[in-house]
Amino acid sequence: MTDDTMTVRLDLDDVPGLTGGTRLPREDLAPEAEDESRVVIGFSRDDAFTVAGAAAAGLAIGLLLTVAVTLIPIGWLLPLSFLWFVAIYSTLVFLRNPGPAVRDRFWTVMLWAAGVVVVGSLALVIGFTLVRGEDVFAQMFSTAGGQSFWDRFHFFTTDMRGVGPLSGLDEGGILHALVGTLIQIGIALAITIPLGLTTAVFLGEVGGVFARFVRTIVEAMTALPSVVAGLFIYAAIIVGITHAFNGFAAALAITVLMLPIMIRSADVVLRLVPGNLREAGHALGAGQWAVVWYVVLPTVRAGLTTAIILATAHGIGETAPILLTAGVTSNLNFNPFEGPMTSLPLAALEFVKSPQPNMIARGFATAAFLLVVVLVLFLVARALGGQEPGKLTESQHRRLTARSRATLARIESRAPRPVAPLELDELLVFNHYLAPGEDSRPAAGPGQDPTR
Repeated sequence: MTDDTMTVRLDLDDVPGLTGGTRLPREDLAPEAEDESRVVIGFSRDDAFTVAGAAAAGLAIGLLLTVAVTLIPIGWLLPLSFLWFVAIYSTLVFLRNPGPAVRDRFWTVMLWAAGVVVVGSLALVIGFTLVRGEDVFAQMFSTAGGQSFWDRFHFFTTDMRGVGPLSGLDEGGILHALVGTLIQIGIALAITIPLGLTTAVFLGEVGGVFARFVRTIVEAMTALPSVVAGLFIYAAIIVGITHAFNGFAAALAITVLMLPIMIRSADVVLRLVPGNLREAGHALGAGQWAVVWYVVLPTVRAGLTTAIILATAHGIGETAPILLTAGVTSNLNFNPFEGPMTSLPLAALEFVKSPQPNMIARGFATAAFLLVVVLVLFLVARALGGQEPGKLTESQHRRLTARSRATLARIESRAPRPVAPLELDELLVFNHYLAPGEDSRPAAGPGQDPTR
């Protein structure tokens, strides 16, 4: 070192952000164990044995506490067994899996249990109804006595005129209630469908302050008690105008209950239409209502059909409004403007009110038939609704193809000579229609072949 210079050694390890060189990992450290990836989809054999073992243990404990020891009433067998099953299953999963897996399995069990409760409750209602009406159905399908086909199915072809509580099951039927239900629901649908669809289109396409007010009223009416609708029609129609029970008043009461369901469901469906479909329709030069008719409504046809069926299923099972407006009768009545008219739910109610076993069996058979009618309605809705929104079934595709061919044939019939597809494209591009004796091809320029 001289007087003019000084040597300073810097330790780069002490300078923040700088390193003194490349550092290799230490070889004496044990490699970190990687966490085993958890399978979130599927059901392994261990999971199956765990569920089966927990279910068996829970049922055994439930039987022990309710049947063997009788500490708890037998009615608590299923809830108690389920609680023990959840506790045992969660414990077994906790012993073999980390915390997130335990939470996933717990909520999976709870969701499956909710689904089983819903489906089981529905199956219990249907099974109980069918079992209680078994005598009526057994008489229908019995071949004893040499009865003809129509005689065995007299339950649907005769009414209860002249049939007493002590009469056998080979007499009387629900024809009067079936006809009354069809007439009342038909009138209600004739009012509900056009009014509900137009209101839903108004709410979805027009908007504004008044549309928000109407939507609020519709949402409030969805919770309207059926007896209130029946009392309203009774005071406005029965007391104020007709002064007698009739089927048309019952149809109006059903309409009051069906309209909110129809409007609300259709409004929700129309909101799901993508905005780019409307923009594409406007870009092609179509007006607002042309886009609604040819683009929006066909796109949500399945949803609108479902809305109609939901409203129908809601109205077909009403009893209180019909009791207040149409009355009760055991005779067949085809005139909705005169005389009482019974429906299927009201007939079932009147049957089960009787203490006689045959009348009770008729009531449960009527309820079972009503369940079948509602099921058929939903199946028809599924068939008419097609597949997903925007997709066509094979029959719909065939109808659309035939309609397109008819449109092309109509265009060709209006032209003075047959129009080829390419020439038709040229006509659409140049927006030029052929006049008699006029050539659609542009005039040849200098040096061009006029035949090309």
